Amino acid sequence: MRSDRLLATLLLLQTHGRLSAPEIARRLEVSTRTVQRDVEALSSAGVPVYCERGRRGGVALLEGYRTDVTGMTDDELRALVALGASADGGALGTALASASRKLLAAIPDARREGVDRARRRLLVEHQGWRRAPEDLPALPALDAALVADERVRIHYATGDAVEATWRTVDPYGLVSKAGTWYLVAAHRGQPKMYRVSRVREVAATGTPARRPDERGLAEVWAELRDRLQAPSDEVDVRVRVDPAWAPTLRRVAMAVQAGPWRTDGVEADGREVMSAPFRSLVAARAGLLGYGEAVEVVEPAELRAEMADAAARVVALYTMPGDAPPD
Repeated sequence: MRSDRLLATLLLLQTHGRLSAPEIARRLEVSTRTVQRDVEALSSAGVPVYCERGRRGGVALLEGYRTDVTGMTDDELRALVALGASADGGALGTALASASRKLLAAIPDARREGVDRARRRLLVEHQGWRRAPEDLPALPALDAALVADERVRIHYATGDAVEATWRTVDPYGLVSKAGTWYLVAAHRGQPKMYRVSRVREVAATGTPARRPDERGLAEVWAELRDRLQAPSDEVDVRVRVDPAWAPTLRRVAMAVQAGPWRTDGVEADGREVMSAPFRSLVAARAGLLGYGEAVEVVEPAELRAEMADAAARVVALYTMPGDAPPD
């Protein structure tokens, strides 16, 4: 839109002081003639912009002229610019970085130094440790449906499904949680969450979304999140830990845990006794088995028996016929 381009031209001139018409055209991906028309429009609107001929000429603003097009407080500007300077910006990284640059260029010199310092001193990284970025080919189509407030059909594969299935949903919105994107939408009148990386395809319907209630995205998300996190088969697990591994166990929060580790004491052999709640026995077994002999489950007895049984099955799996049994 022309209004966006006029603003972009003004911001470029505020940032750089003077630019040639071809350089402005290159940055905005328009023709030089379009830049000339935009400069005339800015001048007609009262912006003190002028052109100078010659080798050092170009388009410039009257010296000392600045306009604060943001209307934001310093705290608001620092927060937005710092977010735009994030390491990856999540799925909206390009847009955030562009918005950050525009905000920085739009503010007066007296306010810019503090805001720019926040951009350089604060880094927001959305991706979790040792996790590859999600592939999100469906995100633009879902975002377009939200902007249009339309019902959509999604080709979706649940976590344990071999094939995706089509379902018609009425979106509430998109949520980014710890680097993972979710679509919150009503399916057959019931609010649900769908992991965007599992959406294979999006088909527009052209019909308005018909959500079952007037609640906003934040309220519906909170309900779905709390329901997912509610304790069900939660179990408290006590373990003995090799002291060399105890710091690692405390530091690495497993997704299967329902709470942090607690230290209950130290055994005579130096091993630490620690406890933590897990979401279920199965989750605890899966999370702790990988620590091998560094972590011994003390209780509950049922989990201790499951750990022994799982370890025996692993040994049997890797024992070749004729091999001597392990000591």
